[in-house]
Amino acid sequence: MMTPINPNEKSMPVTDTKPLLKATGLKCRFDVSKPFMNRLIERIPRQFLKAVDGVAFSINSGETFALVGESGCGKSTVAYMVVGLYTPTAGKIYFDGIDMASLADRSEALKLRRRMAMIFQDPYASLNPRWRVTRIVSEPIRAFGLLQKKEAVLTRTAELLRQVGLTARDGDKFPHEFSGGQRQRISIARALASEPDFIVCDEPTSALDVSVQAQILNLMKDLQEQLGLSYLFISHDLAVVRHMAHRVGVMYLGRLCEVAPADELFDHPRHPYTRLLFDTIPDILMTGRTRSPVQGEIPNPLNPPSGCTFHPRCQLKNDRCLREVPMLRADGKNRRVACHAVEENRF
Repeated sequence: MMTPINPNEKSMPVTDTKPLLKATGLKCRFDVSKPFMNRLIERIPRQFLKAVDGVAFSINSGETFALVGESGCGKSTVAYMVVGLYTPTAGKIYFDGIDMASLADRSEALKLRRRMAMIFQDPYASLNPRWRVTRIVSEPIRAFGLLQKKEAVLTRTAELLRQVGLTARDGDKFPHEFSGGQRQRISIARALASEPDFIVCDEPTSALDVSVQAQILNLMKDLQEQLGLSYLFISHDLAVVRHMAHRVGVMYLGRLCEVAPADELFDHPRHPYTRLLFDTIPDILMTGRTRSPVQGEIPNPLNPPSGCTFHPRCQLKNDRCLREVPMLRADGKNRRVACHAVEENRF
């Protein structure tokens, strides 16, 4: 397996025992049924898509926890539930020990929401083209009432722009006057405007050129170190994840199949899907080791396989895998794996 990009730069943050964010038993399903009259005529029942099915994880202060997996595995749905864009069908999300669904008082909910922000995937679509950059970046300041006077808001906005590598004069421009990397810097400045503790990053560099990606990722790491930020990092780019994450959760068809520290996961993957997924990474060192690229396609999520949903693509399956859903169990000190083959040591 390839060596870390910068192994001395990334160390696990020192944290309290209580996680900053904790998700338990998260489920999210969508009604994808045909219209009522079509179902009546065709005599078909309603259909529900299980986008997320029982996901649980925690994120400590100052830590980056990444979710990886093929397209459609549910990682972005998890991100949207965490920030409140989707309502979980079941399960709980705790932020700093508080159940986010239990906050009936609007002022208390706003206080909690202020501590969370999100950076979206597409910097071309996530910025209002009719607003100048100053208004875009300062919107969270006004929305949460952090500053009242116009001069103070403008001063703070200029500070934020400089913090992400832009200038105060850039605030007078419109988003279309910037490159993709610069627009994502504006998105980061907007996310920082509410002074959050926790930021959800939904594939923040996938729409950017490779050379620009490195600049944005390094900026995010610097900001994390300076401000003590925690990240939930969503990505399908394994090289980016290895560079950014302290811990990684691998998702497949709406469920977590393996969770482990990043270096440990990349150096010694345990779940068969994780192994196959990492075999898609180019072997830069040309070690000549045997590689097994991912075979087959993700099953139809409307009609998932019985038992372990990965068994149609797994070379280690047996009858138990076809019948019984594997639970996420401890595999060593810091790793959890949901696999009957790992549990029975079939490797």
